[in-house]
Amino acid sequence: METIVKSNQQQVFAPWTDPQNKPLLRFENVTKKFGDFTAVDNLTLDIYEREFFALLGPSGCGKTTMMRMLAGFELPTTGRILLGDNDLKDTPPHKRPVNMMFQSYALFPHMSVEQNIAFGLKQDKRPKQEIKERVEEMLSLVQLEAFAKRKPHQLSGGQKQRVALARSLAKKPKLLLLDEPLGALDKKLREQTQFELMNIQEKLGMTFVIVTHDQEEAMTVASRIAVMDHGRIKQVATPAEIYEYPNSRYVADFLGDVNIVEGRVGVTTGETASLNWAEGQSHLAVSTKERPQSGDTAWIAVRPEKVRISKEMPEEADNCLQGEVWDIGYTGNISTYHVKLANGQMIKAQVANRQHLANRPITWEDSVYVYWEKGAGVLLQS
Repeated sequence: METIVKSNQQQVFAPWTDPQNKPLLRFENVTKKFGDFTAVDNLTLDIYEREFFALLGPSGCGKTTMMRMLAGFELPTTGRILLGDNDLKDTPPHKRPVNMMFQSYALFPHMSVEQNIAFGLKQDKRPKQEIKERVEEMLSLVQLEAFAKRKPHQLSGGQKQRVALARSLAKKPKLLLLDEPLGALDKKLREQTQFELMNIQEKLGMTFVIVTHDQEEAMTVASRIAVMDHGRIKQVATPAEIYEYPNSRYVADFLGDVNIVEGRVGVTTGETASLNWAEGQSHLAVSTKERPQSGDTAWIAVRPEKVRISKEMPEEADNCLQGEVWDIGYTGNISTYHVKLANGQMIKAQVANRQHLANRPITWEDSVYVYWEKGAGVLLQS
């Protein structure tokens, strides 16, 4: 059974919200050690059927080790990995209903596109007619019918990526693992391919697990993201939840751009807490459902696009700080203003470039105010 949450008259896929839903894949207290090094540390995680799930983190965080354990190339030191009701420990890689697509694509250079796609089916000794029909289906799915007879060296990077994907899907695995699958593509092609992957996954109704260190890629394709660090999962949630409501400074700082201000908790009234952050400065206000202890160290995280900037003091603002424009980053559609406050703290504010640069009202060394609403920030206690 899967859960459909209705929001704004649209159906949103969210099986993890229903405690009666059984996960397709379950990590139960999984630890993986290589000698004295712990790559995965007592990890528990559920992934549901038809999810596009992302394992996100820096190099060495354990995400690739998790994928290798799923594929059967590594075994857990302790704990269990369940696919449905089956413990995968005693199932060799070639017998698992799991397939992996590698970053390098690993295509056979001497085989044509259709031969590459058919390879796994032939290894399983499927009937010739079944292989022919399945290959044609896969070629149509990745829109490479006209390239069936070509060899890999005659293809572009994006076309090679599609062949590798078609080959991975040909055997109809229950679970497809994607190991940095778009890392070799240029930025524009990578963005285009992300949406193609999403459309294919939704069309097939399969479960995809992608390993990536690219935050934008994870945010784009995934139904949920697990942010990892040193073999542990720091937070599992939808992209929007992780971006808007990170549970720690690590997650806030890893996913996207963010301002983080440290201070001590002052008075908490209702669902508003105050943070005393600098001597001689007014406190900062933040909305929170937590009840932080007065005097405890805490942090406010606020995204730059939620921070406004002006030469004039705003008439009303929950949080307003004065500083000097220290630097400006221009990325075409957006300008990022780095504003240095009196105590040296840097605050970033992002503004959409609706006017030409020549008409920009704020420039370097201008004295400005940066301000944001209390609901724009998040109070973090770790």
